[in-house]
Amino acid sequence: MAPVEVTEAMALLSQGSLDVVGRLVDASNATLYCTVALAEVEAACVYKPVAGERPLWDFPDGTLAAREVAAYEVSAASGWDLVPPTVLREGPYGPGMCQLWIDVDETVDLVELARSDHPDLRRMAVLDVVINNADRKGGHLLPTTAGRVYGVDHGVCFSVENKLRTLLWQFRGDALDTESTEVLGRLRADLDGPLGARLAELLAPAEVARTVRRVERLLRTSRHPQPSRDWPAIPWPPF
Repeated sequence: MAPVEVTEAMALLSQGSLDVVGRLVDASNATLYCTVALAEVEAACVYKPVAGERPLWDFPDGTLAAREVAAYEVSAASGWDLVPPTVLREGPYGPGMCQLWIDVDETVDLVELARSDHPDLRRMAVLDVVINNADRKGGHLLPTTAGRVYGVDHGVCFSVENKLRTLLWQFRGDALDTESTEVLGRLRADLDGPLGARLAELLAPAEVARTVRRVERLLRTSRHPQPSRDWPAIPWPPF
């Protein structure tokens, strides 16, 4: 299938006809590989119905799909486009998250990639702090043949408690680069505007407020954080 631009992808994912092709059996929640078609445009996508979400002790039931969309909205507002286009929509098994499929470069060693200083990983490390990602596994990194790295599986983000758990600790303690500082400044302003309004549709008010505080803390410290002593720093399994 030919690549689609972001605007076209969002329309396709939101309005297209969704057909289930198979299931990704390694996923902990119901994760369906689908095709989506609108007019003469077709693409592959992932559909995660809310009905297939496994209950978690530390996140409210039925909220993971919305958290995935919220992560996309923050990524899109940053301009980094680290999360593939993602929407909430009705599907064959009810409402759920629908995300554009990313074809990966199978020649890339994920262990080596996860330890590298690839610029998209540095950006992703900042994004993960903003969204409070509790599960940045190596398998959630999608390297492409074009040299980009995307991140997926953001269902356990935006908790009001500090739950940052990631493989991307190679940047810990580093000063934020100019690009990151500028992006964070824009995000902070946008959280008082369209981004904040959009997140309010997807998250609890306290979760939006904590997102603001995390951005402000990054701007205040101007550094990548150190691992917390109150929460496991690395996800398990890591890949």
